[in-house]
Formats: sequence, structure tokens, C-alpha cells
Amino acid sequence: MKHHLNTLFVTTPGTYLRKDGEAVVVSIERETKLRVPLHMLGGICCFGRVGMSPALMGRCAEAGVAITFLTEHGRLLARVQGFTSGNVLLRREQYRRADDLVRVLASDGSSGSGHPNGSARSDGQLEGCASIVQPIVTAKLLNSRTVLLRALRDRPDAPGRTDLEWASTQLAGSIRQATVTTAVDRLRGIEGEAAAVYFAAFQHLITKPGWTFEGRNRRPPRDPVNALLSFFYTLLTHDARSAAEAAGLDSQVGFLHRDRPGRPSLALDLIEELRAFLCDRLALSLVNRGQISPEGFTRTPAGGVTMGDPTRRVVLAAYQKRKQEAIEHPFLGEKTTAGLIIHLQARLLARHLRGDIDAYPPFIWK
Repeated sequence: MKHHLNTLFVTTPGTYLRKDGEAVVVSIERETKLRVPLHMLGGICCFGRVGMSPALMGRCAEAGVAITFLTEHGRLLARVQGFTSGNVLLRREQYRRADDLVRVLASDGSSGSGHPNGSARSDGQLEGCASIVQPIVTAKLLNSRTVLLRALRDRPDAPGRTDLEWASTQLAGSIRQATVTTAVDRLRGIEGEAAAVYFAAFQHLITKPGWTFEGRNRRPPRDPVNALLSFFYTLLTHDARSAAEAAGLDSQVGFLHRDRPGRPSLALDLIEELRAFLCDRLALSLVNRGQISPEGFTRTPAGGVTMGDPTRRVVLAAYQKRKQEAIEHPFLGEKTTAGLIIHLQARLLARHLRGDIDAYPPFIWK
């Protein structure tokens, strides 16, 4: 159980929550573990086999405390909420911000015309869509560069060091560009160019013989490493979609990713800053430690590569274990788990959209 951002996250199987006056009582095997005043909560997230009394559900609905039920792996099952919540206002602001590519606030706070792809205030504070796209792109590039720098530090004499150093230098330049760019389309371009540089050097991060990687490809992936990366990105996208919905956001409406029917654009936005930290490093760990092998993948007649069932079980177990690892959130300064970071980021984004915090604080891996 963890209490972050006025949200109670309940992850222990067999936990039962009940109402006691105006407090939420959390019990495990009939032993009280936690008591939280209801007025201190804005939401309750229950993962896996967690029970709740009807009286508590009814009082939460009256008090505007949203209850979210997810599987133990983080897939959204249901969201319980009473009448007239603030979510409509939150989503309306999300839609306005996603469409706001032209507004600039003048020094007196009045609206004016600005750059067609973004906006900035005279005090340097970004407005509109760019205010969210810029920190997401910057954090993604910083976290990707950290993967390269750690490889250089851990294996100073490894083959490909020159390419890794070059890629690290290029990413540093892209980061500097991103921090001063207010045009959304240009930020998208910087992100795409930096991703190409990062994946061009990715092969040098693989130390186990027998694995090949000649650049990022997908739909379908054409080698085992790309198949592994795509699988992890899909898992993280499912988690991000659940996190966005649990926070009251519309997972279909993003900022970095444009709207497209059937695409969870906001979920794709949220995973960008976590790809390197959660997915890329885990994929490299499984490969370099020999926990999986290229023989665990099969090639389809169409030329794509798919993961076999035994390998998939190993990969899923590793992913769930990774999500349970303890970490200190860099912005909140609180201990949490890797799996809850995506939920915390979604709620930080919601707080920014509501005006509770001035800027969206992305996850930057330290």
C-alpha cells in the first residue's frame, strides 16, 4: 500500500477496505494496516484481488473519491465514480490544450497570436500543447542518453565505444535543442531524429553472441530484439492506458502523438519517458544475461518474427518483477515501485491540466 498524490494505491492481494466513520480502513487478514481520512483522498486504485465494502464505495461516490479496479498486472477493469465529478472539466482542459497550437499569453495575461506550432509566455513558461510536449521529449532523450552513458561507464573497453560516444554527443545536442524549442512539429522532428541516432547505436549495447540488431523496425518486427522491444512497449502502453483512464484523462487524446482512430495517443505520450528506463534496459538485461535466446523466437512466412510461448512466459515474469522494484520518484522524492511510476505520471499530468502545478514534471531517470 502506498499513498501518493492524494491517491491510495492498494497492491497487496487479499486486502479489504471498509468505511469507519469518515475514514478508510485497510485490513489484511482482519488486521488493520492503515487508516486514512476520506477527505485526504482523491482516488483509490486497487490492483488484483482487493475487496471493498459497499458502504465505502457509496461514501466514496458521494465524496467524489474515484475508485479504480485493475488487474494485478495493471489492466483497467472498472472505474467507479458518483455523479458530477471534476473529470469533465479535466478532460475539457485536456482537449483544449491538445488543440492549442496557436495561443500565446502576453505579459499582461491576455491572449495573442503566436507560432503556428506552439506558444510561449514572455516569462519563458510554455503554454498550450508545447507545454507538455517539450518536457516529454526532453525526458525521453535524457533517459535514452543515460542508457548509453551507463554502457560506456560499465564497459569502458567494449567494442563500439566510439559509436556509443558519438550517439551520446548527438543526443546531448538534441536535448539542448528540445529545451529551447517551442514549436510542436519541430519537437516531434527532434524526437524522431534522436530516436534514429539512439537505435543506430543500440546494437553496441548487446554483448551476448548470437543476437543481431540492425535498427528499429516493427509491424512486423524482423528480428528477435525488435520483437522483444515491441512486446515490452505494448505492455507498457496497456499500463499507460489504464493509468490515464484511472486518473480521469482521455487516453485517446495526446499531445506528442496526433489523434488517430483507435490509437491511445495519450498512452503513447506517457510511455515515451519510460521506454528506456523500463523496457530497453530490461530487454538488454534478458539478452545479455542469457535468460532468453534467439531460438525462442520464430520467423513467420511473411518475414516477421514472433515470440514463442516459453520465452513469452520468461519475459512476462521479468516485466512483472521489474515493476515491483523499489525506486525513489525524482519529482515527489518518495519511495514507490517502478510499476506505479506510470500512474504517478498520469496523475501529475492531470494536476498540471487542472492548474494545481505550473508545469508537467516528466520522469527523468537518475
